[in-house]
Amino acid sequence: MSRKRWLALIAVAMLLTVFVVANTVQTMGNDSNVLSEIAQDWIQQPIEEGADVTGKIAVLELNGTIQDTGDTGLFAAAGYNHQTFLSQIEHAAEDPVVEGIIIRVDTPGGGVVESAEIYDRIVEAQQEYDKPVFISMGSMAASGGYYIAAPADRIIANPQTITGSIGVIMESINVSELAEKYGVKVNTIKSGEFKDIMSPTKEMTDEEREILQSIIDESYDEFVRIIVEGRGLSEEFVRQVADGRIYSGKQALELDLVDDIGSFDDTIAMMKEYLDADYPVVKYEAQGGIPSLFSMTLQELVKSDHELSILETFLSSDRSPTLKYLYTE
Repeated sequence: MSRKRWLALIAVAMLLTVFVVANTVQTMGNDSNVLSEIAQDWIQQPIEEGADVTGKIAVLELNGTIQDTGDTGLFAAAGYNHQTFLSQIEHAAEDPVVEGIIIRVDTPGGGVVESAEIYDRIVEAQQEYDKPVFISMGSMAASGGYYIAAPADRIIANPQTITGSIGVIMESINVSELAEKYGVKVNTIKSGEFKDIMSPTKEMTDEEREILQSIIDESYDEFVRIIVEGRGLSEEFVRQVADGRIYSGKQALELDLVDDIGSFDDTIAMMKEYLDADYPVVKYEAQGGIPSLFSMTLQELVKSDHELSILETFLSSDRSPTLKYLYTE
């Protein structure tokens, strides 16, 4: 192994040691009310000033695949963090100074459970805290991205936004013929007939497909219900347009899947008009700490070495088949 790689591995080992110590201190500190309150703080980055300082409009950003990977440690990937985003919605809803919430969405969707959790927090903000929620769609707000948008008081899309893809998908890879070609044999000991359902080393039976399809249908029915209730459309119409196809923002407007065509700035203007007040606009950002600093440092080291990059991808990837509201190209 080259000297460069040895140095990189030593640096990773040192960071791991320091992180364990820092994480232990942070865990011990969780018992302290003071430290707990500090951990809940968010940086409120000003976006636009307003004349009426009695309130404010909170902007939350949802970027990337909606998936709870549990990445809160050193190998946490940059991008979407599910628990952080849920906390942001809750914080904005509970903040008495926040008069309205704008969620900037740029996602192909993601997990069924994660999308439902975001949906619940949005509805809670609307019903329990009486906060209007606007969705500003970016380049993509498909599948789960549309699921979370459905209950919003107003949905604004760009004419070229990719949205729709309303449906559920579950995928697995079958490598049985490849394994047979190279003489690979898999021994499976199971407690029931369907314990190894969706195994990549065997062909799927009709009975297994029927079981999985019933689960898909349940999640799809829930997706349809969310749109019917959120958009005030008939179930028959929703099922007609919810065949998995994607729509442009302009097409979605014609189908009444969105309310307006406009940019993020237009969304801010619409929220101010809706509230009938010129409130300042702030963006919620998570406050970094020692663990996040080490995470960022490790990511830089990983990026600098191809082999470490492959290891990081392997450790952080979830390869199990799951139900997804996800648009896949």
